[in-house]
Amino acid sequence: MAPGVGEPGPYALAEIATDPADDPLTRLRSATRQALAHVQLHLAQSEEPRLVVVTRGEAPEPALAAARGLLRAAQAEHPERFVIVDADAESLSALDAALATGEPELALRGGSVSAPRLVRVRDAHGAAAPALDGTVLDGTVLITGGTGGIGALAARHLVSAHGVRRLVLASRRGAEAPGAVELREELVGEGAEVVLAACDVSDREALAALVAEHPPTAVVHTAGVLDDGLVEGLTADGLDRVLRPKADAARHLHELTRDLPLTAFVVLSSLAGAWGNPGQANYGAANAYLDALIAERRAAGLPGSALAYGLWNAGGMAGELDDAQVRRLAASGVLPLTDEQGLAALDLALGDAGLLVPARLDLRGLAERTPVRPLLRRLVTARPARATAVAPVASDSGGEALVARLGGLDEAGRLDLLLEVVRRRIADVLGFAGPEAVQVDRLFQDLGLDSLTALELRNQLNRATGLRLPATLVFDHPTPTALARHLLTELAPAEAPNPLLADLDRIEAALAALSPEDDLRHEVAARLRELARSTADAELAEASEDDLLAALESELHNF
Repeated sequence: MAPGVGEPGPYALAEIATDPADDPLTRLRSATRQALAHVQLHLAQSEEPRLVVVTRGEAPEPALAAARGLLRAAQAEHPERFVIVDADAESLSALDAALATGEPELALRGGSVSAPRLVRVRDAHGAAAPALDGTVLDGTVLITGGTGGIGALAARHLVSAHGVRRLVLASRRGAEAPGAVELREELVGEGAEVVLAACDVSDREALAALVAEHPPTAVVHTAGVLDDGLVEGLTADGLDRVLRPKADAARHLHELTRDLPLTAFVVLSSLAGAWGNPGQANYGAANAYLDALIAERRAAGLPGSALAYGLWNAGGMAGELDDAQVRRLAASGVLPLTDEQGLAALDLALGDAGLLVPARLDLRGLAERTPVRPLLRRLVTARPARATAVAPVASDSGGEALVARLGGLDEAGRLDLLLEVVRRRIADVLGFAGPEAVQVDRLFQDLGLDSLTALELRNQLNRATGLRLPATLVFDHPTPTALARHLLTELAPAEAPNPLLADLDRIEAALAALSPEDDLRHEVAARLRELARSTADAELAEASEDDLLAALESELHNF
């Protein structure tokens, strides 16, 4: 069924569910592995329609939220291949109508349909988010990942700006972590008592011992690791490496401090959980789990805030990004936060603000991108691109304009146009000054493309051409020129041979297979004479049988 008004278009359906009888971390592993299996199976079947993945369970269910975080990364890597739906049983009857909206993610609960949107804090609360009360942080503050970039920055801020006098900084290496001893000396010099604790916070027993020895009155969870890679290559072990220090540790902290008189419980998550970053399916899952865990705490009347940071160059996860990754984030509209902005968000979270997304967005640039990401439609109003005196080489209009331009060119002109399209997209992806910096016969690997940028290039070319190109595109066609030639074949195939000439080719092949004594030669010769008479070719009409057949073969060879 083709998409249309009131029609969802073709789709396949998959479901993710967990067993409420399982413990929370078993449910987390089950949900994320189901999501990964659905994604990888669907991508292996390239001709399948969109896959609609439905998560079903009581809300909030952090395990299912983690599955959706993984799926958002798959959407980012493979646009228009996946739709995410969170639903209860009574609302599933509205699925087709909901899908017809074209939204990439939907919630069907209580008979209503909604889609996720970011809003400004003031818009969400009707006023500025709650300010930090100076009495909130009396007692011991436990910071996980406390000797890392953001953890150390938070520790300094809490001591200098809020007068915290007792800190427990937990990390895997404790005092052996680089800079840990110097950090402690600095904080002690400002009047704080500081414990450097060597503790793997994903190990529940080790964390329980730490909490028993140093009962906290506030928790700030910053621990986490990256292990990036495309979703097709992600394994269960790759999921676990990222889930353990982020999601498992948060669950342990929640359960081990649930009966303590906490005044603040803050987790530092990431925009990757709500936004979906290519190459970060595991990280998106872990951070989406944290956001939902905070919703679970707040539903139970416990304090909780999640900070889903965008890019913050404070030596944390962002400190592990290379220049190309930072350029890609900037191209997507995400700009780096200053330390002052990042810490101001932490202050809001310590005031029990719920889920916040501290991100610096280039709203002007995002407004000129087509289409605007659905998550941002409450923040960004799309507007026409600025007029230009030069016609664009190719717009992302599904390929119609590009194909129309190709139709007016000869083969050399078509190749030149497609090579320019390819070079512009490569320059965009790699952050080059312009397409002229892209050498047309240089290997993509030498130009600087890796698996992630290769996928982004594929996605840009899909939008520009209207094709569905494979993820292996740049490996199958390893230079800009080779890739342009491939696009030429796909978009402007050579003209099909004339059907009449094709029929004559078949006759020639059949004649070559006949022996000189075959009676069929006489019948063919008679038919050829009749044909010659009808075309008023007197010479052929009077020719002998052998001359006719020889002339036919000669003419066929000349076509």
